[in-house]
Amino acid sequence: MTRPTTSAGGPLQGLRILDLTAVVMGPYATQTLGDLGADVIKVEPPAGDNLRAVGPMRNPGMGALSLHLNRNKRSVVLDLKRPEGRDACLKLAETCDALIYNTRPKAMARLGLDYAAVSARNPRIVYLGCIGFGEDGPYAGKPAYDDLIQGAVALPTLYAAQSGGDPRYAPVTLADRAVGLQSAIALLAAVLHAQRTGCGQAVEVPMFEALAQFVMGDHLGGQSFEPPAGPMGYARLLAPHRKPYRTADGHLSVLIYNDKHWQAFFDVIGRPDLKTSPMFSNHTARAAHIGEVYAFVAEVMATRSSEDWYAALQAADVPVGRLHTVESLKDDPHLRAVGFFPEMEHPSEGTIRTTAPVGHYGATPPAIRRHAPRLGEHSAEVLREAGYSQDEVQALIDGRITAQANAPLTSEVPAA
Repeated sequence: MTRPTTSAGGPLQGLRILDLTAVVMGPYATQTLGDLGADVIKVEPPAGDNLRAVGPMRNPGMGALSLHLNRNKRSVVLDLKRPEGRDACLKLAETCDALIYNTRPKAMARLGLDYAAVSARNPRIVYLGCIGFGEDGPYAGKPAYDDLIQGAVALPTLYAAQSGGDPRYAPVTLADRAVGLQSAIALLAAVLHAQRTGCGQAVEVPMFEALAQFVMGDHLGGQSFEPPAGPMGYARLLAPHRKPYRTADGHLSVLIYNDKHWQAFFDVIGRPDLKTSPMFSNHTARAAHIGEVYAFVAEVMATRSSEDWYAALQAADVPVGRLHTVESLKDDPHLRAVGFFPEMEHPSEGTIRTTAPVGHYGATPPAIRRHAPRLGEHSAEVLREAGYSQDEVQALIDGRITAQANAPLTSEVPAA
Protein backbone atom coordinates (compact mmCIF):
# COMPACT_ATOMS: atom_id res chain seq x y z
CA MET A 1 0.00 0.00 0.00
CA THR A 2 1.49 3.35 -1.02
CA ARG A 3 0.95 6.70 0.60
CA PRO A 4 1.11 10.22 -0.81
CA THR A 5 4.38 11.92 -0.13
CA THR A 6 5.49 15.51 0.27
CA SER A 7 9.19 14.74 -0.02
CA ALA A 8 9.36 15.13 -3.81
CA GLY A 9 8.43 18.63 -4.89
CA GLY A 10 8.20 18.00 -8.60
CA PRO A 11 9.47 20.28 -11.38
CA LEU A 12 6.74 22.87 -10.73
CA GLN A 13 7.42 23.23 -7.02
CA GLY A 14 6.89 26.88 -6.08
CA LEU A 15 4.25 27.52 -8.77
CA ARG A 16 0.97 28.58 -7.16
CA ILE A 17 -2.29 28.30 -9.09
CA LEU A 18 -5.74 29.60 -8.15
CA ASP A 19 -8.12 27.07 -9.66
CA LEU A 20 -11.68 28.28 -10.30
CA THR A 21 -12.52 25.40 -12.63
CA ALA A 22 -15.09 22.63 -12.29
CA VAL A 23 -16.15 19.30 -13.85
CA VAL A 24 -13.39 17.80 -16.11
CA MET A 25 -11.50 20.08 -18.53
CA GLY A 26 -10.12 22.62 -16.08
CA PRO A 27 -9.65 20.17 -13.20
CA TYR A 28 -7.73 17.79 -15.50
CA ALA A 29 -5.42 20.67 -16.49
CA THR A 30 -4.77 21.57 -12.86
CA GLN A 31 -4.47 17.91 -11.78
CA THR A 32 -1.68 17.56 -14.33
CA LEU A 33 0.03 20.68 -12.98
CA GLY A 34 -0.49 19.52 -9.39
CA ASP A 35 1.07 16.14 -10.18
CA LEU A 36 4.11 18.06 -11.40
CA GLY A 37 4.44 19.91 -8.11
CA ALA A 38 2.32 23.06 -8.40
CA ASP A 39 0.39 24.24 -5.34
CA VAL A 40 -3.17 24.18 -6.68
CA ILE A 41 -5.81 26.00 -4.62
CA LYS A 42 -9.22 24.81 -5.77
CA VAL A 43 -11.93 27.38 -5.06
CA GLU A 44 -15.37 25.80 -4.82
CA PRO A 45 -18.86 27.22 -4.22
CA PRO A 46 -20.63 26.23 -0.99
CA ALA A 47 -22.33 23.34 -2.83
CA GLY A 48 -18.99 22.15 -4.24
CA ASP A 49 -17.89 21.22 -7.75
CA ASN A 50 -20.76 19.42 -9.52
CA LEU A 51 -18.49 16.46 -10.26
CA ARG A 52 -18.36 15.66 -6.54
CA ALA A 53 -21.90 14.30 -6.91
CA VAL A 54 -21.07 11.83 -9.71
CA GLY A 55 -20.78 8.30 -8.32
CA PRO A 56 -19.80 5.72 -7.49
CA MET A 57 -18.84 7.01 -4.05
CA ARG A 58 -18.53 5.92 -0.44
CA ASN A 59 -19.36 9.28 1.08
CA PRO A 60 -21.40 12.23 -0.23
CA GLY A 61 -19.38 14.68 -2.28
CA MET A 62 -16.50 12.28 -2.86
CA GLY A 63 -17.33 10.66 -6.20
CA ALA A 64 -14.74 8.55 -7.99
CA LEU A 65 -14.11 11.03 -10.83
CA SER A 66 -13.64 13.86 -8.36
CA LEU A 67 -11.13 11.79 -6.38
CA HIS A 68 -9.00 11.28 -9.50
CA LEU A 69 -9.27 14.81 -10.91
CA ASN A 70 -8.67 16.72 -7.71
CA ARG A 71 -5.70 15.05 -6.08
CA ASN A 72 -2.74 17.29 -5.30
CA LYS A 73 -5.08 20.22 -4.63
CA ARG A 74 -6.34 22.13 -1.62
CA SER A 75 -10.05 22.91 -1.40
CA VAL A 76 -11.26 26.34 -0.31
CA VAL A 77 -14.96 27.21 -0.16
CA LEU A 78 -15.83 30.77 -1.22
CA ASP A 79 -19.22 32.19 -2.13
CA LEU A 80 -18.02 34.35 -5.00
CA LYS A 81 -21.46 35.89 -5.46
CA ARG A 82 -21.02 37.82 -2.22
CA PRO A 83 -18.59 40.75 -1.85
CA GLU A 84 -16.64 39.12 0.96
CA GLY A 85 -16.11 36.00 -1.11
CA ARG A 86 -14.97 38.02 -4.13
CA ASP A 87 -12.58 40.01 -1.96
CA ALA A 88 -11.12 36.83 -0.50
CA CYS A 89 -10.63 35.41 -4.00
CA LEU A 90 -8.80 38.57 -5.09
CA LYS A 91 -6.65 38.41 -1.97
CA LEU A 92 -5.71 34.82 -2.84
CA ALA A 93 -4.93 35.92 -6.41
CA GLU A 94 -2.34 38.33 -5.05
CA THR A 95 -0.30 35.32 -3.91
CA CYS A 96 -0.63 33.24 -7.11
CA ASP A 97 1.25 32.92 -10.38
CA ALA A 98 -1.87 32.01 -12.34
CA LEU A 99 -5.65 31.96 -12.12
CA ILE A 100 -7.52 29.45 -14.28
CA TYR A 101 -11.29 29.35 -14.80
CA ASN A 102 -13.75 27.58 -17.09
CA THR A 103 -16.94 29.59 -16.71
CA ARG A 104 -18.00 32.05 -19.42
CA PRO A 105 -15.97 35.29 -19.43
CA LYS A 106 -19.13 37.36 -18.96
CA ALA A 107 -19.89 35.39 -15.81
CA MET A 108 -16.43 36.18 -14.46
CA ALA A 109 -17.06 39.86 -15.22
CA ARG A 110 -20.39 39.78 -13.36
CA LEU A 111 -18.57 38.36 -10.34
CA GLY A 112 -16.06 41.19 -10.50
CA LEU A 113 -13.30 38.71 -11.27
CA ASP A 114 -12.43 39.66 -14.84
CA TYR A 115 -8.85 40.19 -15.93
CA ALA A 116 -8.93 43.92 -15.19
CA ALA A 117 -9.97 43.30 -11.59
CA VAL A 118 -7.52 40.47 -10.98
CA SER A 119 -4.53 42.07 -12.70
CA ALA A 120 -5.11 45.28 -10.76
CA ARG A 121 -4.27 43.27 -7.66
CA ASN A 122 -1.48 41.21 -9.26
CA PRO A 123 -0.01 42.55 -12.54
CA ARG A 124 2.22 39.47 -12.94
CA ILE A 125 -0.64 36.97 -12.86
CA VAL A 126 -1.53 34.73 -15.79
CA TYR A 127 -5.31 34.79 -16.19
CA LEU A 128 -6.32 31.75 -18.22
CA GLY A 129 -9.83 30.96 -19.38
CA CYS A 130 -10.75 27.46 -20.57
CA ILE A 131 -13.75 28.56 -22.61
CA GLY A 132 -16.05 26.94 -25.13
CA PHE A 133 -15.54 29.21 -28.14
CA GLY A 134 -13.17 32.06 -28.93
CA GLU A 135 -14.50 35.45 -27.87
CA ASP A 136 -14.00 36.92 -31.36
CA GLY A 137 -16.42 34.54 -33.11
CA PRO A 138 -20.21 34.29 -33.38
CA TYR A 139 -20.31 31.27 -31.01
CA ALA A 140 -18.78 33.25 -28.15
CA GLY A 141 -20.60 32.65 -24.90
CA LYS A 142 -22.44 29.53 -26.06
CA PRO A 143 -22.53 26.59 -23.64
CA ALA A 144 -19.85 23.99 -24.28
CA TYR A 145 -19.67 20.44 -22.99
CA ASP A 146 -17.58 17.50 -24.10
CA ASP A 147 -20.34 15.87 -26.16
CA LEU A 148 -21.27 19.15 -27.86
CA ILE A 149 -17.67 19.90 -28.80
CA GLN A 150 -17.05 16.37 -30.08
CA GLY A 151 -20.07 16.85 -32.34
CA ALA A 152 -19.00 20.34 -33.39
CA VAL A 153 -15.61 19.10 -34.66
CA ALA A 154 -17.09 16.15 -36.60
CA LEU A 155 -15.81 13.29 -34.42
CA PRO A 156 -19.18 11.43 -34.40
CA THR A 157 -19.53 11.70 -38.17
CA LEU A 158 -15.97 10.47 -38.64
CA TYR A 159 -16.89 7.39 -36.59
CA ALA A 160 -19.94 6.90 -38.79
CA ALA A 161 -17.96 7.37 -42.01
CA GLN A 162 -15.47 4.73 -40.95
CA SER A 163 -17.90 2.17 -39.53
CA GLY A 164 -20.97 2.72 -41.65
CA GLY A 165 -23.00 2.97 -38.46
CA ASP A 166 -24.60 5.82 -36.59
CA PRO A 167 -22.62 8.85 -35.43
CA ARG A 168 -21.34 8.36 -31.89
CA TYR A 169 -19.21 10.11 -29.30
CA ALA A 170 -15.89 8.72 -28.13
CA PRO A 171 -16.57 6.86 -24.83
CA VAL A 172 -14.09 9.04 -22.95
CA THR A 173 -14.21 12.76 -22.15
CA LEU A 174 -11.95 13.33 -25.13
CA ALA A 175 -12.60 17.03 -25.67
CA ASP A 176 -12.27 17.88 -21.98
CA ARG A 177 -9.03 15.99 -21.49
CA ALA A 178 -7.34 16.90 -24.78
CA VAL A 179 -8.12 20.59 -24.32
CA GLY A 180 -7.27 20.33 -20.62
CA LEU A 181 -3.74 19.33 -21.58
CA GLN A 182 -3.54 22.23 -24.04
CA SER A 183 -4.68 24.53 -21.23
CA ALA A 184 -1.93 23.27 -18.95
CA ILE A 185 0.64 23.91 -21.68
CA ALA A 186 -0.75 27.40 -22.33
CA LEU A 187 -0.63 28.25 -18.63
CA LEU A 188 3.01 27.18 -18.32
CA ALA A 189 3.98 29.11 -21.47
CA ALA A 190 2.37 32.29 -20.14
CA VAL A 191 3.90 31.85 -16.68
CA LEU A 192 7.33 31.43 -18.27
CA HIS A 193 6.79 34.70 -20.14
CA ALA A 194 5.69 36.43 -16.93
CA GLN A 195 8.78 35.21 -15.11
CA ARG A 196 11.02 36.49 -17.92
CA THR A 197 9.33 39.89 -18.31
CA GLY A 198 7.45 40.59 -15.09
CA CYS A 199 4.23 41.01 -17.10
CA GLY A 200 1.17 38.80 -16.78
CA GLN A 201 -1.51 38.44 -19.43
CA ALA A 202 -4.98 37.11 -20.17
CA VAL A 203 -5.04 33.87 -22.16
CA GLU A 204 -8.02 32.01 -23.59
CA VAL A 205 -8.01 28.37 -24.67
CA PRO A 206 -11.26 27.69 -26.57
CA MET A 207 -12.45 24.08 -26.66
CA PHE A 208 -13.94 24.29 -30.15
CA GLU A 209 -10.87 25.70 -31.86
CA ALA A 210 -8.46 23.51 -29.86
CA LEU A 211 -10.22 20.26 -30.71
CA ALA A 212 -10.86 21.38 -34.30
CA GLN A 213 -7.08 21.70 -34.65
CA PHE A 214 -6.74 18.23 -33.10
CA VAL A 215 -9.11 16.73 -35.70
CA MET A 216 -8.32 18.74 -38.78
CA GLY A 217 -4.59 18.21 -38.47
CA ASP A 218 -5.40 14.67 -39.64
CA HIS A 219 -8.35 15.32 -41.91
CA LEU A 220 -7.69 18.48 -43.93
CA GLY A 221 -6.22 16.11 -46.51
CA GLY A 222 -6.38 17.46 -50.04
CA GLN A 223 -7.90 20.71 -48.78
CA SER A 224 -4.47 21.51 -47.37
CA PHE A 225 -3.70 22.85 -50.83
CA GLU A 226 -5.22 25.61 -52.92
CA PRO A 227 -6.53 24.61 -55.34
CA PRO A 228 -7.44 21.36 -53.55
CA ALA A 229 -5.26 18.35 -54.31
CA GLY A 230 -7.98 15.87 -53.38
CA PRO A 231 -10.78 15.27 -50.89
CA MET A 232 -10.63 15.91 -47.17
CA GLY A 233 -9.98 13.05 -44.78
CA TYR A 234 -7.03 10.83 -43.86
CA ALA A 235 -7.86 7.67 -45.80
CA ARG A 236 -5.99 5.29 -43.50
CA LEU A 237 -7.93 6.47 -40.45
CA LEU A 238 -11.24 6.21 -42.29
CA ALA A 239 -10.71 2.73 -43.79
CA PRO A 240 -13.61 0.47 -42.70
CA HIS A 241 -11.23 -2.30 -41.63
CA ARG A 242 -9.11 0.01 -39.49
CA LYS A 243 -10.24 -1.61 -36.27
CA PRO A 244 -9.09 -4.53 -34.15
CA TYR A 245 -8.86 -7.53 -36.45
CA ARG A 246 -11.12 -10.49 -35.83
CA THR A 247 -9.16 -13.71 -35.44
CA ALA A 248 -10.46 -17.27 -35.40
CA ASP A 249 -11.29 -16.94 -31.69
CA GLY A 250 -11.18 -13.25 -30.74
CA HIS A 251 -9.54 -9.98 -31.76
CA LEU A 252 -6.04 -8.46 -31.92
CA SER A 253 -4.68 -4.98 -32.53
CA VAL A 254 -2.21 -5.12 -35.41
CA LEU A 255 -0.57 -2.30 -37.35
CA ILE A 256 1.54 -3.40 -40.29
CA TYR A 257 2.95 -0.01 -41.13
CA ASN A 258 6.32 0.35 -42.79
CA ASP A 259 8.02 -1.63 -45.58
CA LYS A 260 9.93 -3.81 -43.11
CA HIS A 261 6.70 -4.78 -41.34
CA TRP A 262 5.02 -5.74 -44.59
CA GLN A 263 7.95 -7.81 -45.77
CA ALA A 264 7.91 -9.70 -42.46
CA PHE A 265 4.13 -10.14 -42.55
CA PHE A 266 4.23 -11.70 -46.01
CA ASP A 267 6.82 -14.19 -44.74
CA VAL A 268 4.59 -15.04 -41.75
CA ILE A 269 1.60 -15.78 -43.97
CA GLY A 270 3.64 -17.65 -46.58
CA ARG A 271 3.07 -15.11 -49.36
CA PRO A 272 6.54 -13.79 -50.29
CA ASP A 273 5.19 -13.18 -53.81
CA LEU A 274 3.23 -10.17 -52.49
CA LYS A 275 6.45 -8.32 -51.64
CA THR A 276 6.66 -7.12 -55.23
CA SER A 277 2.94 -6.57 -55.74
CA PRO A 278 2.22 -3.04 -57.05
CA MET A 279 -0.38 -2.57 -54.30
CA PHE A 280 1.97 -3.52 -51.45
CA SER A 281 5.43 -2.57 -52.71
CA ASN A 282 5.83 0.75 -50.87
CA HIS A 283 4.13 3.16 -48.49
CA THR A 284 2.70 5.40 -51.20
CA ALA A 285 1.17 2.46 -53.07
CA ARG A 286 -0.37 1.03 -49.92
CA ALA A 287 -1.79 4.42 -48.94
CA ALA A 288 -3.42 4.76 -52.36
CA HIS A 289 -5.19 1.40 -51.86
CA ILE A 290 -5.59 1.50 -48.11
CA GLY A 291 -9.15 0.15 -48.06
CA GLU A 292 -8.15 -2.91 -50.05
CA VAL A 293 -4.97 -3.34 -47.97
CA TYR A 294 -6.84 -3.40 -44.67
CA ALA A 295 -9.52 -5.70 -46.13
CA PHE A 296 -6.82 -8.17 -47.20
CA VAL A 297 -5.29 -8.21 -43.71
CA ALA A 298 -8.73 -8.64 -42.13
CA GLU A 299 -9.40 -11.69 -44.29
CA VAL A 300 -6.05 -13.27 -43.44
CA MET A 301 -6.29 -12.57 -39.71
CA ALA A 302 -9.57 -14.45 -39.44
CA THR A 303 -7.83 -17.74 -40.34
CA ARG A 304 -5.77 -18.27 -37.13
CA SER A 305 -6.23 -17.96 -33.39
CA SER A 306 -5.28 -14.86 -31.43
CA GLU A 307 -2.49 -16.66 -29.57
CA ASP A 308 -1.08 -18.11 -32.79
CA TRP A 309 -1.04 -14.69 -34.44
CA TYR A 310 0.35 -12.96 -31.36
CA ALA A 311 3.29 -15.35 -31.15
CA ALA A 312 4.02 -15.31 -34.88
CA LEU A 313 3.81 -11.54 -35.31
CA GLN A 314 5.84 -10.82 -32.21
CA ALA A 315 8.56 -13.19 -33.42
CA ALA A 316 8.56 -11.37 -36.79
CA ASP A 317 8.70 -7.92 -35.09
CA VAL A 318 5.36 -6.88 -36.60
CA PRO A 319 3.50 -4.48 -34.25
CA VAL A 320 0.79 -6.46 -32.43
CA GLY A 321 -1.06 -5.93 -29.19
CA ARG A 322 -3.75 -7.65 -27.21
CA LEU A 323 -7.18 -6.04 -27.16
CA HIS A 324 -8.02 -5.01 -23.61
CA THR A 325 -11.30 -4.29 -21.91
CA VAL A 326 -11.22 -1.66 -19.16
CA GLU A 327 -11.42 -4.57 -16.70
CA SER A 328 -8.43 -6.40 -18.17
CA LEU A 329 -6.46 -3.17 -18.58
CA LYS A 330 -6.50 -2.81 -14.81
CA ASP A 331 -4.53 -6.05 -14.59
CA ASP A 332 -2.15 -5.44 -17.50
CA PRO A 333 1.29 -6.85 -16.53
CA HIS A 334 3.21 -3.83 -17.81
CA LEU A 335 1.00 -1.36 -15.94
CA ARG A 336 1.31 -3.53 -12.84
CA ALA A 337 5.10 -3.58 -13.13
CA VAL A 338 5.38 0.23 -13.43
CA GLY A 339 2.94 0.83 -10.57
CA PHE A 340 0.36 2.55 -12.74
CA PHE A 341 -2.62 1.84 -10.47
CA PRO A 342 -1.41 2.64 -6.95
CA GLU A 343 -3.67 1.83 -4.04
CA MET A 344 -3.71 4.53 -1.39
CA GLU A 345 -5.24 5.25 1.96
CA HIS A 346 -7.54 8.28 1.88
CA PRO A 347 -8.32 9.83 5.29
CA SER A 348 -12.09 9.73 4.70
CA GLU A 349 -12.60 7.30 1.81
CA GLY A 350 -10.40 4.43 2.94
CA THR A 351 -8.48 2.44 0.37
CA ILE A 352 -8.75 3.90 -3.13
CA ARG A 353 -7.12 3.02 -6.42
CA THR A 354 -6.01 5.77 -8.78
CA THR A 355 -3.66 6.31 -11.71
CA ALA A 356 -0.04 7.33 -11.27
CA PRO A 357 1.38 10.64 -12.52
CA VAL A 358 2.79 10.28 -16.01
CA GLY A 359 6.49 10.26 -16.79
CA HIS A 360 9.83 9.93 -15.04
CA TYR A 361 12.00 12.88 -14.06
CA GLY A 362 15.56 12.25 -12.95
CA ALA A 363 15.76 15.06 -10.41
CA THR A 364 12.20 16.27 -9.78
CA PRO A 365 9.78 13.33 -9.98
CA PRO A 366 6.04 14.02 -10.03
CA ALA A 367 4.14 12.51 -7.13
CA ILE A 368 0.77 12.24 -5.45
CA ARG A 369 1.49 14.46 -2.48
CA ARG A 370 -2.09 15.16 -1.44
CA HIS A 371 -5.28 13.17 -1.51
CA ALA A 372 -8.29 14.72 -3.22
CA PRO A 373 -9.69 17.03 -0.53
CA ARG A 374 -13.07 17.10 1.09
CA LEU A 375 -15.08 20.21 0.30
CA GLY A 376 -13.50 23.12 2.14
CA GLU A 377 -10.87 20.96 3.79
CA HIS A 378 -8.26 23.69 3.48
CA SER A 379 -10.38 26.84 3.71
CA ALA A 380 -8.95 28.04 7.02
CA GLU A 381 -5.41 27.00 6.15
CA VAL A 382 -5.30 28.84 2.82
CA LEU A 383 -7.10 31.96 4.04
CA ARG A 384 -4.66 32.29 6.93
CA GLU A 385 -1.79 31.99 4.43
CA ALA A 386 -3.35 34.89 2.52
CA GLY A 387 -3.24 37.08 5.64
CA TYR A 388 -6.60 36.51 7.32
CA SER A 389 -6.51 36.21 11.09
CA GLN A 390 -8.19 33.30 12.85
CA ASP A 391 -11.00 35.63 13.95
CA GLU A 392 -11.48 36.87 10.39
CA VAL A 393 -11.61 33.31 9.08
CA GLN A 394 -14.19 32.44 11.73
CA ALA A 395 -16.25 35.49 10.73
CA LEU A 396 -16.25 34.26 7.11
CA ILE A 397 -17.34 30.82 8.30
CA ASP A 398 -20.09 32.29 10.48
CA GLY A 399 -21.26 34.44 7.56
CA ARG A 400 -21.35 31.41 5.24
CA ILE A 401 -18.82 33.02 2.92
CA THR A 402 -16.55 30.05 3.44
CA ALA A 403 -16.82 26.65 5.08
CA GLN A 404 -14.33 24.38 6.78
CA ALA A 405 -14.77 20.65 6.35
CA ASN A 406 -14.82 18.55 9.46
CA ALA A 407 -11.40 17.21 8.58
CA PRO A 408 -7.72 17.64 9.43
CA LEU A 409 -6.26 20.97 8.30
CA THR A 410 -4.11 19.18 5.74
CA SER A 411 -4.46 16.00 3.73
CA GLU A 412 -0.71 15.54 3.50
CA VAL A 413 0.49 12.12 4.59
CA PRO A 414 4.19 11.50 5.30
CA ALA A 415 6.02 9.09 3.07
CA ALA A 416 5.83 5.47 4.12
